[in-house]
Amino acid sequence: MATRRKKPEELRSHRWYGAEDLRAFGHRSRTFQMGYGREEFAGKPVIAILNTWSDINPCHTHFRQRVEEIKRGIWQAGGFPLEMPAISLSEPFQKPTTMLYRNLLAMEAEELLRSYPIDGCVLLGGCDKTLPALVMGATSMDLPTIVVPAGPMLRGNWQGKVLGSGSDSWKYWAELRAGTIDERDWQEIEEGIARSPGTCMTMGTASTMAAAVEALGLALPGASSIPAADSNHGRMAAACGRRIVELVWEDLRPAKLLTPSAFDNALITVLALSGSTNSIVHLVAMAGRAGVDLPLARFDALARRVPVLADVRPAGRFLMEDFYYAGGLRALLSELSDLLDLECQTVAGETLGQGIAGARIHNPKVIRPRAQALAGGGGLAVLGGNLAPNGAVIKPLSAEPGLLQHRGPAVVFADYNDMAARIDDPELPVDADSVLVLQSAGPQGGPGMPEWGMLPIPQKLLRQGVRDMVRISDARMSGTSYGTCVLHVAPESFVGGPLALVRDGDEIELDVAARKLWLHVEEAELAHRRAAWQPPPAHYGRGYGALFARHITQADKGCDFDFLHAGAAVPEPEIH
Repeated sequence: MATRRKKPEELRSHRWYGAEDLRAFGHRSRTFQMGYGREEFAGKPVIAILNTWSDINPCHTHFRQRVEEIKRGIWQAGGFPLEMPAISLSEPFQKPTTMLYRNLLAMEAEELLRSYPIDGCVLLGGCDKTLPALVMGATSMDLPTIVVPAGPMLRGNWQGKVLGSGSDSWKYWAELRAGTIDERDWQEIEEGIARSPGTCMTMGTASTMAAAVEALGLALPGASSIPAADSNHGRMAAACGRRIVELVWEDLRPAKLLTPSAFDNALITVLALSGSTNSIVHLVAMAGRAGVDLPLARFDALARRVPVLADVRPAGRFLMEDFYYAGGLRALLSELSDLLDLECQTVAGETLGQGIAGARIHNPKVIRPRAQALAGGGGLAVLGGNLAPNGAVIKPLSAEPGLLQHRGPAVVFADYNDMAARIDDPELPVDADSVLVLQSAGPQGGPGMPEWGMLPIPQKLLRQGVRDMVRISDARMSGTSYGTCVLHVAPESFVGGPLALVRDGDEIELDVAARKLWLHVEEAELAHRRAAWQPPPAHYGRGYGALFARHITQADKGCDFDFLHAGAAVPEPEIH
C-alpha cells in the first residue's frame, strides 16, 4: 500500500508561515531578514538540525562541516534547513559528570522542536550522553527524526602499539602507578591516544549507543559504524539530509518506529557487541519516553542467549575502525538475523531485514561468525540479591574470570573523596581478596551517577602484580573501562539503599553465573544499622541541581526525570 504523503498545508510549519494574518507576516518578514527568499521556505518542510558542537567537545569537532553536508542534502530534497545549537555534553571535560545534564539536553531538544516551526529534525550527536538525550527529547516531541552519529575516531598509536581511547588510558595509568612505565612514556601515550575527531574508538558508550540507535531504526543502515574521519561519513550526513525531508512528507515518526520489538533489537545488538553497561540506563530511559516498559529482567533474559560476536575492546582485541572494515554493524546484525525482528520499520523507509540484506563479514577475527562467538552469552549481566534489591550490572567479558565467583571482606569508601585520599595509603587494610566498595556515587549521591565505578587498584597491590579486584558501587563506569566492576547498585546508598549499610570487613559474595550479589550480615544487624542511618545533606539548594535531586529516578528506572516519562501529550503552542 502506498504511503500517504502530506500536503504543504498540512506541515506543522504552515501554522507559522502559511496563515494570512499579522503574526504570519512577522514570521515571513523575519525570514526574509535572514536573507532567504520566499521560494526557499514557502510550502517546504522546515528541518531542524540539532547540533551539539562546541569548542570544548573534541568528539564533535567535525560537526560544523557535517552540518553543511546535512544542509546540502536538505536543500537537494526540497527542504528548508535550520541549524539549532543545543547543549554540548563533553564527556572529558564536564563535571561532575555529563550524566547530570543528560536530561537537561533532552528537555532542551524537546522544547526546541516544540516551540519553533519545525516539521522534522536531524539529531547530530555522539559523545556518550548526547545521543540518548537527543533521542529522548525527539521521542517525547514525536516529529520525524533521523540520527547522524558522530562516528569513532581513528586508532591511537604509541611506539608501534595500537592504543584504544579510554581502555588504554586506564591500563597505562595503572602501569605508571605500578612503576613499569615512566613519565615520558605517559606523555607520549597522552599525545598519541586520540588522533582525530570522533568518539572513543573502543566499544565505549558512544559506539554502543550509536549502534543501538541504528538497531532501533533511527539511523540509516551502516551509519553508526563509519569512522568520523572517513569521507563516507560526510556522504552519510548528506544522505540523512535528503532522507529527513521524505520522512516529513511520509509522516514517519519515532512513535511508529520505537516499538517493544525495536527495543529488543537494540538490546540484542548491545549484547552481541558486549557494549557499555551505560547503555542499560540509557535504553531504559529512551524506552520510557516511548511508553515501552523495559525491565532489567529483559536485558538479562536476552543476555543468556545472545552470543557475543564483536571482538572489540574492552571485551575483545580490536577497535571500531577494524569493526567498520570488517563489515560494520550491518554484518553483525546479519549474523544475528534469526534473533532479530526483521520486520521492524526504519527511517530508511524499509525494514531492518531489508537494510541488512546482503551484508557480509569481511574479517571473521573482528566480527565473529556464530560458530566462533567470543562467548555464547553474557555480554552484560544483571545481578540481584540483598545488596542490590532493584538490580546491579556487570560486564563479565571485561572481568578477570576467576573473580566472577568470589567472596571477600569489604573495604568501604564513604564517597569519592574518601577513596581518593586513602586508596594508595600503604596502611590501607586491603589485599587481593578484598572487595572495594564505593558509596555515595549514584544518581543522587554523585550527584549524577558519575563514572567512578572502575575504582583504582591500590598502589601497593599494583606493585605486587594485582590488576583486577571485585569493585562494587552505585556509580557507572566508562564504557571503555574494564575489570570486575559491579555497577548501578539500586537503590543507591545516598537514599538509604543496602549499599549504605556495608561496613569494613563485611563479607560480600559475587556469583555472576547465579546472578547473585549478597551481603553476608545478619538481618538483625542490618536492621540496627538501618535504624541508625541518617540521610546525607542535599548537594543543591537551588537551580538545576535542586530540580535534578527532586525528580531523578534510580538507575533501574533509567535516571530520567519522573515527569518526563511517556504520558499525557503536551499541547502544541498557540501561534499568537
